[in-house]
Amino acid sequence: MMPLSARRERIYLTGFMGSGKSTIGPILANTIAYDFVDLDRTIEVSEGKTVREIFRERGEAYFRQLERDLVTGLAARTRIVVSLGGGTLVDPACLQTVITTGILVYLKLSPEQLFHRLHRRSDRPLLTDEEGNKLTEDGLRHRILELFRMREPIYSRADITIEADEQRVGKTVDRIVRCLSPHIE
Repeated sequence: MMPLSARRERIYLTGFMGSGKSTIGPILANTIAYDFVDLDRTIEVSEGKTVREIFRERGEAYFRQLERDLVTGLAARTRIVVSLGGGTLVDPACLQTVITTGILVYLKLSPEQLFHRLHRRSDRPLLTDEEGNKLTEDGLRHRILELFRMREPIYSRADITIEADEQRVGKTVDRIVRCLSPHIE
Protein backbone atom coordinates (compact mmCIF):
# COMPACT_ATOMS: atom_id res chain seq x y z
CA MET A 1 0.00 0.00 0.00
CA MET A 2 1.15 3.54 -0.70
CA PRO A 3 2.48 5.57 2.26
CA LEU A 4 0.03 7.98 3.89
CA SER A 5 1.77 10.99 2.39
CA ALA A 6 0.99 9.65 -1.10
CA ARG A 7 -2.70 9.33 -0.17
CA ARG A 8 -3.01 12.72 1.52
CA GLU A 9 -5.30 14.30 -1.07
CA ARG A 10 -8.31 12.41 0.28
CA ILE A 11 -9.30 12.04 3.93
CA TYR A 12 -12.09 9.54 4.56
CA LEU A 13 -13.97 9.52 7.87
CA THR A 14 -15.46 6.21 8.93
CA GLY A 15 -17.20 4.93 12.01
CA PHE A 16 -20.55 3.71 13.19
CA MET A 17 -23.65 5.82 12.60
CA GLY A 18 -23.76 8.49 15.29
CA SER A 19 -19.98 8.66 15.70
CA GLY A 20 -19.86 12.28 14.51
CA LYS A 21 -18.61 11.96 10.92
CA SER A 22 -21.11 14.45 9.48
CA THR A 23 -20.47 16.95 12.29
CA ILE A 24 -16.69 16.65 12.41
CA GLY A 25 -16.17 16.36 8.63
CA PRO A 26 -16.99 19.92 7.56
CA ILE A 27 -15.06 21.40 10.49
CA LEU A 28 -12.02 19.24 9.71
CA ALA A 29 -12.24 20.14 6.02
CA ASN A 30 -12.41 23.85 6.83
CA THR A 31 -9.48 23.55 9.24
CA ILE A 32 -7.18 21.92 6.67
CA ALA A 33 -8.59 23.89 3.68
CA TYR A 34 -10.10 20.85 1.92
CA ASP A 35 -13.55 20.47 0.38
CA PHE A 36 -16.13 18.38 2.22
CA VAL A 37 -18.56 15.74 0.93
CA ASP A 38 -21.05 13.83 3.06
CA LEU A 39 -21.78 10.59 1.21
CA ASP A 40 -25.29 10.09 2.62
CA ARG A 41 -26.34 13.71 2.01
CA THR A 42 -24.97 13.65 -1.53
CA ILE A 43 -26.95 10.49 -2.28
CA GLU A 44 -30.09 11.98 -0.74
CA VAL A 45 -29.79 15.09 -2.91
CA SER A 46 -29.11 13.12 -6.11
CA GLU A 47 -31.98 10.68 -5.45
CA GLY A 48 -34.40 13.28 -4.05
CA LYS A 49 -35.11 10.91 -1.15
CA THR A 50 -33.83 10.24 2.34
CA VAL A 51 -31.58 7.26 3.00
CA ARG A 52 -34.49 5.68 4.86
CA GLU A 53 -36.78 6.13 1.83
CA ILE A 54 -34.15 4.70 -0.51
CA PHE A 55 -33.74 1.64 1.72
CA ARG A 56 -37.52 1.18 1.94
CA GLU A 57 -38.30 1.73 -1.75
CA ARG A 58 -35.23 0.33 -3.52
CA GLY A 59 -33.46 -1.79 -0.89
CA GLU A 60 -30.05 -1.82 0.71
CA ALA A 61 -28.30 -3.34 -2.33
CA TYR A 62 -29.40 -0.38 -4.48
CA PHE A 63 -28.18 2.08 -1.85
CA ARG A 64 -24.81 0.32 -1.57
CA GLN A 65 -24.40 0.53 -5.36
CA LEU A 66 -25.02 4.29 -5.18
CA GLU A 67 -22.34 4.50 -2.48
CA ARG A 68 -19.89 2.45 -4.54
CA ASP A 69 -20.37 4.67 -7.59
CA LEU A 70 -19.98 7.85 -5.56
CA VAL A 71 -16.86 6.63 -3.72
CA THR A 72 -15.28 5.71 -7.05
CA GLY A 73 -15.96 9.21 -8.38
CA LEU A 74 -14.72 10.95 -5.24
CA ALA A 75 -11.47 8.97 -5.35
CA ALA A 76 -10.50 11.04 -8.39
CA ARG A 77 -10.90 14.35 -6.55
CA THR A 78 -8.17 16.04 -4.55
CA ARG A 79 -8.06 18.01 -1.30
CA ILE A 80 -11.29 16.48 -0.04
CA VAL A 81 -12.67 15.17 3.25
CA VAL A 82 -15.37 12.53 2.75
CA SER A 83 -17.79 11.46 5.47
CA LEU A 84 -18.60 7.84 4.64
CA GLY A 85 -21.80 6.13 5.69
CA GLY A 86 -21.58 3.75 8.62
CA GLY A 87 -21.88 0.74 6.31
CA THR A 88 -19.96 2.00 3.29
CA LEU A 89 -16.81 -0.01 3.99
CA VAL A 90 -18.73 -3.28 4.34
CA ASP A 91 -18.67 -3.28 0.54
CA PRO A 92 -15.25 -4.75 -0.42
CA ALA A 93 -14.98 -2.51 -3.50
CA CYS A 94 -15.55 0.63 -1.42
CA LEU A 95 -13.07 -0.52 1.20
CA GLN A 96 -10.42 -1.18 -1.44
CA THR A 97 -10.96 2.20 -3.10
CA VAL A 98 -10.81 4.06 0.21
CA ILE A 99 -7.71 2.38 1.63
CA THR A 100 -5.76 2.74 -1.61
CA THR A 101 -6.68 6.34 -2.46
CA GLY A 102 -6.81 8.20 0.84
CA ILE A 103 -6.15 8.36 4.54
CA LEU A 104 -8.84 6.55 6.51
CA VAL A 105 -9.74 8.02 9.91
CA TYR A 106 -11.92 5.95 12.26
CA LEU A 107 -14.06 7.86 14.77
CA LYS A 108 -14.43 5.19 17.42
CA LEU A 109 -17.10 4.96 20.10
CA SER A 110 -18.09 2.06 22.33
CA PRO A 111 -21.44 0.31 21.71
CA GLU A 112 -22.78 1.87 24.92
CA GLN A 113 -21.78 5.38 23.77
CA LEU A 114 -23.41 4.65 20.41
CA PHE A 115 -26.62 3.53 22.11
CA HIS A 116 -26.63 6.76 24.13
CA ARG A 117 -26.29 8.83 20.93
CA LEU A 118 -28.74 6.80 18.82
CA HIS A 119 -31.55 5.70 21.13
CA ARG A 120 -33.82 8.62 20.25
CA ARG A 121 -33.12 8.50 16.50
CA SER A 122 -35.62 6.98 14.10
CA ASP A 123 -34.07 8.09 10.80
CA ARG A 124 -31.54 5.26 10.53
CA PRO A 125 -32.98 2.39 8.48
CA LEU A 126 -30.75 -0.26 10.01
CA LEU A 127 -32.00 0.68 13.50
CA THR A 128 -35.66 -0.01 12.77
CA ASP A 129 -37.66 -3.17 12.25
CA GLU A 130 -38.83 -4.45 8.85
CA GLU A 131 -41.87 -2.13 8.92
CA GLY A 132 -39.71 0.90 9.74
CA ASN A 133 -40.80 1.08 13.39
CA LYS A 134 -38.46 2.15 16.14
CA LEU A 135 -36.88 -0.79 17.98
CA THR A 136 -37.32 -1.35 21.70
CA GLU A 137 -34.36 -0.33 23.86
CA ASP A 138 -33.27 -3.97 24.18
CA GLY A 139 -33.75 -4.50 20.45
CA LEU A 140 -31.75 -1.39 19.68
CA ARG A 141 -28.91 -2.40 22.00
CA HIS A 142 -28.82 -5.82 20.35
CA ARG A 143 -28.84 -4.36 16.80
CA ILE A 144 -26.08 -1.86 17.62
CA LEU A 145 -23.93 -4.58 19.19
CA GLU A 146 -24.55 -6.93 16.26
CA LEU A 147 -23.63 -4.29 13.65
CA PHE A 148 -20.69 -3.08 15.74
CA ARG A 149 -19.23 -6.58 16.00
CA MET A 150 -19.56 -7.04 12.26
CA ARG A 151 -18.13 -3.62 11.31
CA GLU A 152 -15.43 -3.07 13.94
CA PRO A 153 -12.84 -5.30 12.19
CA ILE A 154 -13.38 -3.27 9.01
CA TYR A 155 -13.24 0.11 10.76
CA SER A 156 -10.09 -0.94 12.59
CA ARG A 157 -8.21 -1.13 9.28
CA ALA A 158 -8.08 2.68 9.41
CA ASP A 159 -4.79 4.51 9.23
CA ILE A 160 -5.75 6.67 12.20
CA THR A 161 -8.17 5.84 15.04
CA ILE A 162 -9.60 8.63 17.15
CA GLU A 163 -11.59 7.95 20.30
CA ALA A 164 -14.63 10.13 19.52
CA ASP A 165 -15.88 10.11 23.08
CA GLU A 166 -17.73 12.88 24.87
CA GLN A 167 -15.07 15.51 24.21
CA ARG A 168 -16.08 18.66 22.43
CA VAL A 169 -16.07 18.52 18.64
CA GLY A 170 -13.27 21.08 18.44
CA LYS A 171 -10.97 18.94 20.57
CA THR A 172 -11.70 15.88 18.42
CA VAL A 173 -10.93 17.87 15.24
CA ASP A 174 -7.69 19.12 16.82
CA ARG A 175 -6.66 15.53 17.59
CA ILE A 176 -7.37 14.47 14.00
CA VAL A 177 -5.40 17.42 12.59
CA ARG A 178 -2.42 16.58 14.83
CA CYS A 179 -2.45 13.00 13.53
CA LEU A 180 -2.82 14.12 9.90
CA SER A 181 -0.29 16.97 9.98
CA PRO A 182 2.83 14.94 9.23
CA HIS A 183 1.11 13.46 6.18
CA ILE A 184 -0.73 16.40 4.60
CA GLU A 185 1.75 19.26 4.90
